[in-house]
Amino acid sequence: MSTPRDIGPEDLALFAMQLLSKEETAEVSAFLAQSTEARQELARIQGDLAVYAHTVDLHSPPAQARERLLKQIGREKQAVPINRPVAAEEPTNRVGSVHGSASDSTPESFGQLMGRGLGSSSYLTEDEPPKRSVAAKVFPWVGWALAAGLAVAAGDLYHERDNLYHERDNLHLTVVDQAAKLDALNTDAAAARQVLDTLNDTTAMRVTLTKGKEAPVPRGRATYVASKGTLVFIADNLQPLPPLKTYELWLIPAAAGGTPIPAGTFRPDERGNASVILPPLPKGVDAKAFGVTIEDKDGAMTPTLPIVLAGA
Repeated sequence: MSTPRDIGPEDLALFAMQLLSKEETAEVSAFLAQSTEARQELARIQGDLAVYAHTVDLHSPPAQARERLLKQIGREKQAVPINRPVAAEEPTNRVGSVHGSASDSTPESFGQLMGRGLGSSSYLTEDEPPKRSVAAKVFPWVGWALAAGLAVAAGDLYHERDNLYHERDNLHLTVVDQAAKLDALNTDAAAARQVLDTLNDTTAMRVTLTKGKEAPVPRGRATYVASKGTLVFIADNLQPLPPLKTYELWLIPAAAGGTPIPAGTFRPDERGNASVILPPLPKGVDAKAFGVTIEDKDGAMTPTLPIVLAGA
């Protein structure tokens, strides 16, 4: 009768992965039926394999790889105890045997047997040092895979942060540029307001320069932009008017048959100076000439002759 072989942790791992032959599978099944600790250890191994199965894609192992694995296992099974001398008269009564002796001696616990097998200090192969269990070989790589995944995720977050910083800098530059343009517009608007206030100020001093001591004559200067409908008119040396009269400026359209358009009324100050700034005019009307008439204090819709000032 052949001596039953020991059932170690690696046998349970191979059993859980269904890599044993029919005879070896039957031996391990019989051993599991007798040992509660072996069944608990098998359940732990199956749980570890199930966790690992969720981290990798499942593929069937090639036939050659399985054959090499079985050959390696066959070599590792040639183990001899190195810490316990074998007595010739001592019957084989280890828990790892499928068929125990009829002796009443207390068998070793499965936990002790597992400790020897997993600790790699009780059994050595004849050719090479003890091997770690399959779970011990596999699970360290799980940690490296998780570390690699975390490194990739951290790199993506780093690049995303750099992109956000770049977009923030660009937005800041845009805001600064727009603020500078707004400041320039505000400055231009303030300057334009000062020009208008100066021209409309009744207390402003207006001087007409002439050659020699010639008597100054009434005159007006009109600046007109037809596309925008903007007009600035400045007059000096005007004759004073009665209380119920006013001067009125007229735009004469260039189009044939166009009627004169009223462009604002004004009264000169005591020095004969006056101005009309940005009166309400339609856009896009080309002007042929401008004229000034004397009207009633509220103005008129058609000019009253004579025209006291005219220019084209």
